Amino acid sequence: MKYPYGISDFNEIIENNYFYCDRTDKIPLIENSKSQLFIRPRRFGKSLLLSMLENYYDVAKKNDFQKIFGHLKIGKNPTPYRNSYFILRWDFSCVDASGNYDRLIRSLYDHINVRIENFIKYYKLNGFEFKNVSINYENALYSMESMLGSAKALGYPVYLIIDEYDNFANTIMMSSADKKHEYEKIVNEEGILRTLFKAVKASTSQTMFDRVFITGVSPVVLSDITSGYNIAKSIYFKPEFNDMCGFTESEVKKEIENIVNKSSLPKEKINEALNIMKTYYNGYLFTTESDEFIYNPTMCIYFFENFEENGKYPKLMLDNNLSTDKAKLSYISKIPGGNELMVNLMEKEDNAVISNIVQGFGIDDMLKDTSKDKKFITSFLYYFGILTIAEETDDLKVRLKIPNMAVKSLYAEKILNILIENPMERDKGREAAELVYQKGDIAPLCEFVENNYFKIFSNRDYILANELTLKTAFLTLLYNDTIFLMDSEAEISRRYSDLTMIIRPDRRYGKVYDVLIEFKFVSLKEAGLTGKEAKDLSYYELKNMAQIKNKFKEGIIQVKDYGKKLEGKYIDLRLQKFVVTSLGFERVCFEKVGEIAPL
Repeated sequence: MKYPYGISDFNEIIENNYFYCDRTDKIPLIENSKSQLFIRPRRFGKSLLLSMLENYYDVAKKNDFQKIFGHLKIGKNPTPYRNSYFILRWDFSCVDASGNYDRLIRSLYDHINVRIENFIKYYKLNGFEFKNVSINYENALYSMESMLGSAKALGYPVYLIIDEYDNFANTIMMSSADKKHEYEKIVNEEGILRTLFKAVKASTSQTMFDRVFITGVSPVVLSDITSGYNIAKSIYFKPEFNDMCGFTESEVKKEIENIVNKSSLPKEKINEALNIMKTYYNGYLFTTESDEFIYNPTMCIYFFENFEENGKYPKLMLDNNLSTDKAKLSYISKIPGGNELMVNLMEKEDNAVISNIVQGFGIDDMLKDTSKDKKFITSFLYYFGILTIAEETDDLKVRLKIPNMAVKSLYAEKILNILIENPMERDKGREAAELVYQKGDIAPLCEFVENNYFKIFSNRDYILANELTLKTAFLTLLYNDTIFLMDSEAEISRRYSDLTMIIRPDRRYGKVYDVLIEFKFVSLKEAGLTGKEAKDLSYYELKNMAQIKNKFKEGIIQVKDYGKKLEGKYIDLRLQKFVVTSLGFERVCFEKVGEIAPL
């Protein structure tokens, strides 16, 4: 099977028999309204969706309908509108946002004019002569009106498709403060973006643009230009469109089966590969009215290519094309409360509960700290695919979570960089962490956390401190998804104080250990000590405190019990078990539970 990694041309995929999950049955649903906005995270298949619409509605491809769509769902029962439009497509990812306002206008005008010129050339080659179209290089809106007038004379309406409508706006907002002022200019009453969408709206009301379909990552731009374009129907929360982009689990499993059946791989690989993909790539839900989680298509194609090529899983499970989402976490880290939310999400994934996802926020919300409450931050991360819907709670709120392990690795890296700013210190911490799974030696890591992390955590409100905070310190240093499946304890007992590191099935040949750590916390108040008194304790005195000994006793029972559950779930574990106990944010000590043979 050929996989269309990086290919979003629908006709190319169908003609060359690339892997494709049929979504043409969504076309009749899309026809229910004439102007629509569809939002999904980046690299989620939006451009391929638009290419499908292009090929379906393009009047110039009428004779190719059976060849392109005959074997697909829509080919069996096409709608009356098929192949009845001229298609004009804009792609705002092509608009340069790096310059000032005047340069941005020039880039936007150039893009629209070039698309109009190519539109005329394309249809001329297909027998349609657009007469008397004037291209005004200083005013692309004039060019658009001229082209629409000529199109109307030919008797076919125009379907306008806008891809990544918010791309250059997001680029501006993620950059410096000066750039944000440039964004304000383009969306104000006289700004070019509001003016452009006013012109599109006017052309729609005059039936010159009969249909408009817009895709993007967030609703921020349309929120800012509502008075300029208030006719787009938002369809991104509708349950019938939950799987319009992305793959369902049944589709993923079917393709894994195809790969295994065509190779000499054992049948057991089917469930193993599916579990790996489920851990790393599953977890996206775009409506509380559905319970079917969707797989990121780019991640899946990346995985399928590697798996089919050599029967092995990708060494780096996070595709580099998706690692650019780090910038969104950097933006959130600069917002008051942003770092705390990210840490809470790492500690316990059900902390992001809000009344509802914000469906419209503009530049004022992005710029003003007073607008950036938990609801705003959580909604922002949702739109960019760094959080997703988990469920609707019993009290009718929305719980959001980190979608999967691939995305969680971004959080772990970002939090580590925030808390340990010095890269040389971070390297020392990582080297100490490696000794845990290479040698079964946790002492250097405990020492590093005490001497480095606790200096940072000691400034945190003690009311919020517990074993989950301690776990976060260790997790950011130990997180390694190239070797391990991390934090899988939630699958068994939902016990959030454990940190489990199970070697990936394709990496078990390495000389490393599986790891289980149970975290315990004793506050200074419980111990009846001041911070200075805690620091002055010898390690022997620390471990022999009654409160610490009780925590170790409790933790050893738990880690033994949980270790048995893990050994019942996984085959051939070489499990190093530890209990780590913290005394406030001053001291940390550990107990190793059981001994296993050296590697």
